[in-house]
Amino acid sequence: MDLNADLGESFGRWTLGDDDAMLDVVTSANVACGFHAGDATTLRRTCVAAAARGVVVGAQVGYRDLAGFGRRFVDMDPVELTDEVLYQLGALDGMCRVAGTAVRYLKPHGALYNAVVHHETQARAVVDAVRAYDPSLPVLGLPGSELLRLAEAAGLRAVPEFFVDRGYTAGGALVPRSEPGALLHDAVEVADRVRRLLTEGVVRAVDGTDVPVRAESACVHGDSPGAVEMAVAVRSALEADGVRLAAFA
Repeated sequence: MDLNADLGESFGRWTLGDDDAMLDVVTSANVACGFHAGDATTLRRTCVAAAARGVVVGAQVGYRDLAGFGRRFVDMDPVELTDEVLYQLGALDGMCRVAGTAVRYLKPHGALYNAVVHHETQARAVVDAVRAYDPSLPVLGLPGSELLRLAEAAGLRAVPEFFVDRGYTAGGALVPRSEPGALLHDAVEVADRVRRLLTEGVVRAVDGTDVPVRAESACVHGDSPGAVEMAVAVRSALEADGVRLAAFA
């Protein structure tokens, strides 16, 4: 099982999350690319720190929306969206190159992540960017999403993930952040959720039902309160159960 987190999201004098502590726990780092979060210095520093720890770097691409942290949907022309994803991939890959590593996969962020679950046009635009840049890059996304369906159809490796700190609807989607039950903060609870995912293949939805979920990677949001504690609890629980932690890419 891979354990990933969203990192590199600080900007200027504003610090978001504890990237160094999280990099000591996770196996993959979804690093911001400067559009929804992150500045040049933050991105380079994060790539250097990840490389030093042997953590795999993925490009977390999003809408050009610093003010909204990439959590507002943007109805973009698909060609423009493809170009903006390419721009972000190239920027982060440059930072990785000078750090002695490389971008190894792609994951959308925020509103773009949610959009490409059902928005076929935007999902195809993201897939087109990966195919144009490097078709060997895996795409990380929500199980059953248009993004993963189109990625697989295009010959890309489609990797499903599970969010340890987010609530799920009965349909297997993420509960919107504006609704009750969207965010989880209890380290013991999230560790138990991952254990149940691996042993039973299900997650308890906000309505109390069990939803089937298949995942190769588990995500902890780096900006969530208690994020490092949750990541440590998940890693400790998996290792105690004999599960090998390794990056998927």
